[in-house]
Amino acid sequence: MTTSMETNLAWRYCGNQIKMWREQASVTREALVKETGYGYEYVKSMETGRRKPTMRLLQTADQMCGAGGKLIAAQEFLKPEAHPQRAQEYMALEKDAIAINSYQPLLIPGMLQTEEYARALIGESIPLLDEETIEERVASRLKRQRMLTERQTVMFNYVLHEASLRMMVGGREAMRRQLAQILEFGKLRNVTIKVLPYGRAFSVALNGGVTLLETTDLEHYAYVEGPETSALYADGDKASVLARVHDMIRTHALSPEESAEFIRKVAEEL
Repeated sequence: MTTSMETNLAWRYCGNQIKMWREQASVTREALVKETGYGYEYVKSMETGRRKPTMRLLQTADQMCGAGGKLIAAQEFLKPEAHPQRAQEYMALEKDAIAINSYQPLLIPGMLQTEEYARALIGESIPLLDEETIEERVASRLKRQRMLTERQTVMFNYVLHEASLRMMVGGREAMRRQLAQILEFGKLRNVTIKVLPYGRAFSVALNGGVTLLETTDLEHYAYVEGPETSALYADGDKASVLARVHDMIRTHALSPEESAEFIRKVAEEL
């Protein structure tokens, strides 16, 4: 089940519409249960918005209640979100970026992830996501990744903490393939990848990740994200502080050439 408030409201509204149409047409819940083949509590949970109404329920209720396609049309508003709600404002800005500078201490940045790494990460989210949402978010992440090759005038600069290279997301072989993909992306002329080894810039490196973004309108943003929350800062004191933190981390990181060799050695050690 997805945790987005907007999605839950959509489930509740859609379920309420099913109930209203059913009652107006004098169709009992038991009749709807029999026609769909679902259990009584399962149908009740969809009508109350605790579960996402399925296409089968929408189609059956639409036909039984004479809704003329109005209930079926609700399916469009029940599609899972491509990104968590907390990240959507940043994602909108990312589409117009001319430069992205990112530091991540524990995980490989989404733009650099392989499909299996992304699937393992998203699939283990807490609370658990349904399969449809997992598929939608994995597909969206891979679509974003195409920016690296399709928008060659945009500069992508990544600093990866050594810890992120050693986290066994998806298992040993999956991580080897992930590191190999990072090396391939590092060969692109608009992509720079640097590694911050253990023990360097620890005073700021352990405070969390940060992404700096510059748009086509020359606006500057700083974005920080945690497990359950995120913050997007426009030009100002906070964005300036985060930019200086990123600069310090980047200064202490290995050069791109040294970083590539470092990543190769980590892959051999896995």
